[in-house]
Order: sequence, then structure tokens, then C-alpha cells
Amino acid sequence: MPDTILLVDDEQHIIDLAKMYLEQDGFRITSANDGATALQRILSEKPALVVLDLMLPELDGWEVCRRVRAQSDVPIIMLTARADDIDKIVGLELGADDYLTKPFNPRELVARVKAILRRTEKRSAAANDAPLMIDNLHIYPERRLVLVNGNEVELRMKEFDLLLTLAENRGIVFSREKLLDVVWGFDFAGETRTVDVHIAHLRHKLDGMHAQIETVWGVGYKLD
Repeated sequence: MPDTILLVDDEQHIIDLAKMYLEQDGFRITSANDGATALQRILSEKPALVVLDLMLPELDGWEVCRRVRAQSDVPIIMLTARADDIDKIVGLELGADDYLTKPFNPRELVARVKAILRRTEKRSAAANDAPLMIDNLHIYPERRLVLVNGNEVELRMKEFDLLLTLAENRGIVFSREKLLDVVWGFDFAGETRTVDVHIAHLRHKLDGMHAQIETVWGVGYKLD
């Protein structure tokens, strides 16, 4: 059964264009024109990925993303009509996996969708359920479960992938560029600020973990 992509935009011609290109690549498409409908369909239809415009009636894209991330790790590509970094940073902080600035090339959208889904499937297929244990931190890759002192820690998809990468390579320093490559994929068009945002979230959520995510100034990060 083909993956379902939910397209969310109040401009119908954008939905129609994206739908045409995505369907040509074998995806099943569903759509919504406002934030409230989008939220309902995300939670009820459970699409494989969501393409979400920021400027929406009812609920804007930021609020939709925030509410979805409280319940789901579905990959989200945000669409913004502005090239301002602040829109991108806020979207990434709320849990978006990628973003595109309007107007966008529909072929690039298809490439981004396929790349994100490939990375998600690859991580799932390669995982095993043998726990990775570092003192009071226990990581179960297949179940995507993280425990600190035996208590479950809720992580978003990229937060989990980032933590697992650092834990599997304990003591090794990763540059921000390398983490973007490994966790987000070489074709991710985001900036290194994305890594800093996710590291900050991990440090906050993993409070009480004996191991530490250390900043190596001028280089990047390591788990030690």
C-alpha cells in the first residue's frame, strides 16, 4: 500500500501542484485547507508524512506542529512564504523535520519527502531491540524507547536519532555538519542551528542522566 502524504495549505493551487507530482511517484495524497482540519486528519488518518504550511486559517502551522508533536512523531515538512531564519528556527524548535520556502520546485518537494521516508525506514530496519546501556541511560532502538533511572523519556523522532548516534559512538566528537549528515541526511537543506536546537532539547529532557552531552568548542558535540 502506498504511503499517504497529507498536504496542508489554504491555497488550493499549491495542493493541486504538489499532489500531481507526488502521485506521479506513487504516493497517496490527502489534503486539508485549514489548521483545525489538518490536526484532525493527522491524528485520525496517521499519514506517513505531513507537508504543512505555516500561514493557515483556524490554527496556524506552528500551533498544528506543536499539538501534533505532543502525540505523534510523524515527519513534518514546513512551508514558509518568507525566507527569514526565524520562521525556520521556530519551526525546527517545534519539531519540524525539514522546511521549504515558497515558491518551491515541486520536484524538490518530492525529493525531500522521499529522503525523509528513506531515513525513517532505514533506521527502523537496521534497529535491534538489544538495549544500549550507558550507566543510568538505557536506549532500546527498535522500540525507540529511552529510559533514565528506569523512567521513560519522551523524545521526538530526530531527538531520538541524534541521541542514538551519539550513544553508539560514545566519546567521539561529531561536528554539527557531520551530525546533519548522519541524522538528517546529506541532502538535508537545513543549517547547523538545527543541531544546536535539538541538543538543547535533549539536555533538558535527559536531566538526571549521568552521562553528559558535552560541547567541544569550535568542533561539535560528544556523549561522555
